Amino acid sequence: MSTGNADGMGNVRKEELYLASIVLKVPQKQVKVLDHPDLQDGFGKSWNSKLLSKIIKEEIVNCAIDLVITFDNYGVSGHCNHQDVHQGVIKLLQDTSHKEVEAWELVSTNILRKYSGPVDIWLSLLSAKFHLSGVVHCLLNEHPRRSLAAMAQHKSQWVWFRKLFVSFSSYTYVNCLKKIN
Repeated sequence: MSTGNADGMGNVRKEELYLASIVLKVPQKQVKVLDHPDLQDGFGKSWNSKLLSKIIKEEIVNCAIDLVITFDNYGVSGHCNHQDVHQGVIKLLQDTSHKEVEAWELVSTNILRKYSGPVDIWLSLLSAKFHLSGVVHCLLNEHPRRSLAAMAQHKSQWVWFRKLFVSFSSYTYVNCLKKIN
């Protein structure tokens, strides 16, 4: 939804995203980075859910998208822009004309699980099996080293604590998606 220009590095971060997509074998034509003046990256910079909903709707129509994956209301790390994107998708789903779009949210985990690495695979599978409020699917990453290589393409952000985060993050190994009703 943005170039990630919070530190004035938007163009660099945009190129890093394209490099990461190559590592992940995502065709560059399927990667789109927005630079909307009202969607500038940064803590304390709130994004309007109506604007996000409008942009997402346009992409759904233009690209014949029938499934959207977004953050949950916590946004994995508590980042306000991640939370805003979630609210934009919720706003879109409230529009009755887009009921044909299926939406799923990435389930945020607590701090202990977040940094338990591959151990969280078992906890995620158990949690999904016994989840009481809706459908949850766990996706196992068969290529965690590829994920590390993709993250390493983000050289402007690839500092020691991010290297540790990606190495020990359960999100590198397993992600649970909950269907948004």
